[in-house]
Amino acid sequence: MTSTTQVPRAVPAAPHAGATLEVTGATWSVGETLVIDGIDCTVPAGAVSGLLGPNGSGKSSLLRGLAGVQRLDDGGATFGSADLLRMPRRERARRLAFVEQDAAPDRPVTVLDAVLLGRIPHRSVLAGDSAHDRGLARAVLGRVGLAALADRQVATLSGGERQRVHLARALAQEPTLLLLDEPTNHLDVGAQLSLLALLRDLAADGVTVLTALHDLNLAAAACDHLVLLSRGRVVAAGPAHDVLTAERVHEVYGVRCDVLVHPRTGRPLLALSE
Repeated sequence: MTSTTQVPRAVPAAPHAGATLEVTGATWSVGETLVIDGIDCTVPAGAVSGLLGPNGSGKSSLLRGLAGVQRLDDGGATFGSADLLRMPRRERARRLAFVEQDAAPDRPVTVLDAVLLGRIPHRSVLAGDSAHDRGLARAVLGRVGLAALADRQVATLSGGERQRVHLARALAQEPTLLLLDEPTNHLDVGAQLSLLALLRDLAADGVTVLTALHDLNLAAAACDHLVLLSRGRVVAAGPAHDVLTAERVHEVYGVRCDVLVHPRTGRPLLALSE
């Protein structure tokens, strides 16, 4: 991904842009194991919110429930005035895009064709790809730094490149709510920072972003709002300096932490140790 490529804005502010996501009582279990336990949280409109927590804290399960990939046992979610969980599948796909952790394609497909899958909610059942669809797909590939790989087979790409294909497909949906599950996995540090800068650009365009992240310093640097989970529950939510305190990081992650101030950004900078 590169910040120097000049491409058209591929995700303009839409009629539903700027909506807040409100989650109430979200609950999901596997057998007798409660994975997420009555989660209440607010994801502010047109901002980048980070979903944090150790492995097994419920981050992926919450995102999958909100995206409709799995059905929650209980709870609700509204996006603006719309009931997100009862929204027809096609309408939800026009508003919400979900980038899962590296999902391998189940058949041979080029990068461009994989991204064009994001246009399906916006066309009639029997319609093919329009010139607008193909132009938008190429624009989002440029935005994630993959324009030169449009004709490559997805299966031949590196893990980081595939991750960016998934993001481009999501952007091709022109969502106003973007959910991402560990999108920085497989990316080198430069690509991580570029991706997070892109998320901030999308938020500035009016897209509401909720992304699960493992790296606390990346979250502190890039997110306007944080939601910290532990054992399926919210333990803190708010700006980074309120959520990522030394005491709370030790309580949730079991590590020692000195919270410093980044010399360039003024945001929290965590020095972690056992």
